[in-house]
Amino acid sequence: MARAGAPRSPGPEPPRRRGRQRYVEKDGRCNVQQGNVREPGRYLTDLFTTLADLQWRLSLLFFVLAYALTWLFFGAIWWLVAYGRGDLEHLGDAAWTPCVNNLNGFVAAFLFSIETETTIGYGHRVITDQCPEGIALLLLQAILGSMVNAFMVGCMFVKISQPNKRAATLVFSSHAVVSLRDGRLCLMFRVGDLRSSHIVEASIRAKLIRSRQTLEGEFIPLHQTDLSVGFDTGDDRLFLVSPLVISHEIDAASPFWEASRRALERDDFEIVVILEGMVEATGMTCQARSSYLVDEVLWGHRFTSVLTLEDGFYEVDYASFHQTFEVPTPSCSARELAEAAARLDAHLYWSVPSRLDEKVEEEGAGEGAGGGAGADKEQNGCLPPPESESKV
Repeated sequence: MARAGAPRSPGPEPPRRRGRQRYVEKDGRCNVQQGNVREPGRYLTDLFTTLADLQWRLSLLFFVLAYALTWLFFGAIWWLVAYGRGDLEHLGDAAWTPCVNNLNGFVAAFLFSIETETTIGYGHRVITDQCPEGIALLLLQAILGSMVNAFMVGCMFVKISQPNKRAATLVFSSHAVVSLRDGRLCLMFRVGDLRSSHIVEASIRAKLIRSRQTLEGEFIPLHQTDLSVGFDTGDDRLFLVSPLVISHEIDAASPFWEASRRALERDDFEIVVILEGMVEATGMTCQARSSYLVDEVLWGHRFTSVLTLEDGFYEVDYASFHQTFEVPTPSCSARELAEAAARLDAHLYWSVPSRLDEKVEEEGAGEGAGGGAGADKEQNGCLPPPESESKV
């Protein structure tokens, strides 16, 4: 039997009782695929974003093809210009002025196209002033080549600078826990940042993903419900310098208000947590996600502390980041706990003045009739009896 209060190592996850499919994976990937898209042309209307979203191998392939096909296209046009003017038939004629000097075939035209678009200019092949169509083609290739460079370099820059990898150093606890905080049941999970450069203006959100049926019989799969993590009080805005425990208080507005420990274990839901903020080094917005299934919510546990005070600084022990330990926690729902606390408060409110009244009555029993005049007055916060009872 595990000792109460001992840290709980994450260890292997318990086998799932249900074959529930995750909506969001633990690493933040959304487990949704778009199928039967009737209008794939919509992706081409935003070609820049489409290219930035491609996998790296496809992006590199498109990058190489964009330049290679452009060079081949203009190389073929330069060759056609030389062929149409008859330059290829007067290669050894010194009296003939070609459109491009030393262009003697398709390979030479292809190399001249590369030199023109990349502005290399080796000096061996050069356009002459006796070829107006060549001059127009040179201007066209220079303009289109600059556009291709700007487009492709922009795509590669955006892809390289995407903050997706920054989310890999934002960690979430492997489990969520339910325990008491200030006498109230709370659902909690922990977040941390492994880097020294911080996330600026970080904020946290939580969503409950659970299917539901409306009163009219409509079935809504994967219905999303907000879980309050301090939006009203500002606690959802984080100063994420050290790991923080994010708390959702289970109150009357919470979807877990009537969920006891046994009911929670039988339920089927997924909690998606989303951490957003700006990367301090680049100023770009970053988002990290994770999720918790029913089996990953531990009732009656609390997170192990990871922060210690050293000589002149605080140290975070990430070896204990995922560890929890058991704490005494009632198994009833938050609603039942609140009702029990209300009954206890009411009992204390009425019982204490009653005892004081009994003491006052004992002290005033020997005062005779003079004590009856004050019998109708309120005594220690208790109201006098109704007139009907006093007449009896």
